Amino acid sequence: MTYNNLDNAFRSLFETNMGIKPGERVLVFSDIIRPDENPSASDLDRRIRLNATAHAAAGFAAQVYGSGVFVEFPATPASGAEPPLELWLATFGERIISSLNSKGLLANLLVKSASPEEITRAREIVLAQREDVTGIIVALANNSTSHTRYRALACAAGCRFASLPHFDPEMFHTSMAVDWNVLAMRTGLLVEAVNRAEWVRVTTPNGTDMMICKQGRHAKGDDGLLAAPGSFGNLPAGEAYLAPLEGKSHGVMYIEWGPTRKLNEPLCLTVENGVVVSIEGNDPHRERLEGKFAENTHCRNIAELGIGTNDKASRPDNVLEAEKILGTIHIALGDNTGFGGTVSAPFHEDYVFYQPTLTAIMPDGSEQIIIDAGTLLI
Repeated sequence: MTYNNLDNAFRSLFETNMGIKPGERVLVFSDIIRPDENPSASDLDRRIRLNATAHAAAGFAAQVYGSGVFVEFPATPASGAEPPLELWLATFGERIISSLNSKGLLANLLVKSASPEEITRAREIVLAQREDVTGIIVALANNSTSHTRYRALACAAGCRFASLPHFDPEMFHTSMAVDWNVLAMRTGLLVEAVNRAEWVRVTTPNGTDMMICKQGRHAKGDDGLLAAPGSFGNLPAGEAYLAPLEGKSHGVMYIEWGPTRKLNEPLCLTVENGVVVSIEGNDPHRERLEGKFAENTHCRNIAELGIGTNDKASRPDNVLEAEKILGTIHIALGDNTGFGGTVSAPFHEDYVFYQPTLTAIMPDGSEQIIIDAGTLLI
């Protein structure tokens, strides 16, 4: 049996990226388009292929490795929103879910309103029965579940988690066909350079000029090698990233690309004290962002600074790959609790900036240019 000529890609995914071991349980999930969504013709085609590919990946895992469960559900409202109960149940098992429910924790976890104390209690329950948790999860849903309590609890139990939101199966032949060891080395060197700084300044030809506060925060690398217990990352991979210190970053950023399309007109976001305070521009994406801000003010948070390191990534129209393009940077809004921040929101969205100049500002005030007009100097 073949899966649209993706057999070798699936094998690389499970063996190289995920480091699958004999007897491990594999779960692959995807989503289906909600009735209230209205994707473009091209995005509709991609999402149909994405769901079919996820189903095929689970089938491949079942056939080749003896384990492959597939779960699908209606798409969540946004990246960062918690997935539905059925996925929690397939991942953690009936014992854990029953315990979370009986302790009054499950309902708040599902709507991302659990307090830090409730999250700690939930983690204790999951760890006490960690043998029930799936070993490998491949998230092929359109919206990201990276910045969710679901993902964090699964990884706390030792699960390895690959997140592929907005994935296009064609990426298996492009940005997933990278030399993973070279990418890991490049990403590691970049992380070391960024971690010497206290502030990072980002400027771009379109007028973006942001001062990102890194004080007390540490950059990490997403290199696609997820074999260690508890690992999680995007695939395709290739970025250095950090959660800026809340309440400090400031400047302006001109968004030209949304998650899956170029905007009709750039949007100018003004940032003060670590949050977006105004939006200018007439693209419909402005209305969507303002709606998210109205729902939850934490969606205004400057959540992430990322730097792309994948030399095989090239697509600007798909944020999953675009944010990995070598020499680009991306800035995210919303939740950052999953990688060192303190702001919780049912929303996390990345915006990619091209031909940036990125300057690391050290504690003594000295500066080092790390990216010069889109060229990585490390």
